[in-house]
Amino acid sequence: MQHLAVKLGEQLFHQNEKVATVESCTGGGVAFAITEVAGSSQWFEKSWVTYSNQAKHEEVGVSLSTLNEFGAVSSEVVCEMAQGGLQKSKADYCVAISGIAGPGGGSKQKPVGLVWFAIATQHHTASFSRCFNGDRQEVREQAISLSLQELIDSSLSA
Repeated sequence: MQHLAVKLGEQLFHQNEKVATVESCTGGGVAFAITEVAGSSQWFEKSWVTYSNQAKHEEVGVSLSTLNEFGAVSSEVVCEMAQGGLQKSKADYCVAISGIAGPGGGSKQKPVGLVWFAIATQHHTASFSRCFNGDRQEVREQAISLSLQELIDSSLSA
């Protein structure tokens, strides 16, 4: 994870860009990984841990109707999380993560291990999901690593 955060930092620093995070199931893990890198204040803007639906609504503007219709673990919600974080932070990139890390809380439609991600820029927002295997810690670690890798890929293609 550390090598991904370092690589992301090097890229963003050289591009003079910043990133923000809006996290739910990862509990600030992406922000933690980023801030473990010395000098990250030059490319990391801010982070929110929006664990509850109310926090998603109040902190980054996720619509209550979107939350009610699609649930917190959905493409629609992570897109609004990422867009809200981008707007409030004024960063160049914002990643949002919401999922079911387990061990409970899953359903047939949304099993334990399902995590939705979104990355927003000023011109584009993309979402995707993965269903990870493992216990709570393993799901969270895989989600953090994938978030960092997707930020690297997004900043490379910009």
